[in-house]
Amino acid sequence: MMTVPTFKLNNGLEIPAVGFGVFQVEGGGTKQAVLDAIDAGYRLIDTAQAYGNEAEVGEAIKESNVDRKDLFVTTKVWVTSTGYEATKKEFQEALDKLQLDYLDMFLIHQPYGDIFGSWRAMEELQKAGKVRGIGISNFNADRFMDLNQHVEVTPQMNQIEINPWFQQDEEVDWNNKLNIQPEAWAPFAEGKHNLFTNETLSKIGEAHNKGVGQVVLRWLYQRGIVSLAKSVHKERMEQNIDIFDFELSDTEMNQIKELDMKVSAFFDHRDPNMVKQLGGDNIL
Repeated sequence: MMTVPTFKLNNGLEIPAVGFGVFQVEGGGTKQAVLDAIDAGYRLIDTAQAYGNEAEVGEAIKESNVDRKDLFVTTKVWVTSTGYEATKKEFQEALDKLQLDYLDMFLIHQPYGDIFGSWRAMEELQKAGKVRGIGISNFNADRFMDLNQHVEVTPQMNQIEINPWFQQDEEVDWNNKLNIQPEAWAPFAEGKHNLFTNETLSKIGEAHNKGVGQVVLRWLYQRGIVSLAKSVHKERMEQNIDIFDFELSDTEMNQIKELDMKVSAFFDHRDPNMVKQLGGDNIL
């Protein structure tokens, strides 16, 4: 079984450098996908309240027979469940669905709603040993700087969109300044802009006898960023975790840097219309 390197968080907790995400796994296939991912060597599993599949993730973890201490399980609280009491309630519901006694990481999914109330609840849960790490998701630097100035515990992690088209250099730098671990969702941008046939990425892959997906994940790893890749195909899962036997040169890293479009492949989290939409029951 492949041993995945780890990154150390600001509270000493170690997190696998690559993980498996379950957003938009369709047709009730989450359980099998997670079982396959664990069998392929993944130990970091990322879900969320909003994904509606925490229970399936929990079933897979239980059936995997992998020692709990060897897994790193993350879930997130949605906008409509922010606030002190609501977050405490949602946390317990997540534990019940996942059939776990504790979480490894609990995140605020979006930077909206009563995030300060949620954070107070999360700090208490961490002190009580119910969760090992607490963090945020989709927070731009201004939002997490504001949060950090008014709370006791600095977030351990910030999960944001990072891919070759939207490299977020400045955001990553700000996270690093506060010693907050960046984690990339949608590292392949869901294949947008023909990512998997991109000439630059393909040539780099050919030079190392690797696929485009492996090049992207290796690029993130060399930037010190945790990545979350999703696939329902076992062979692709095995490829996505097989990125630790080659290294991109400085020239290759710079070639990928030149692909940056500096625009989200999905949507702007600062767009007032999107904030209004996310403040309801819409899941994105």
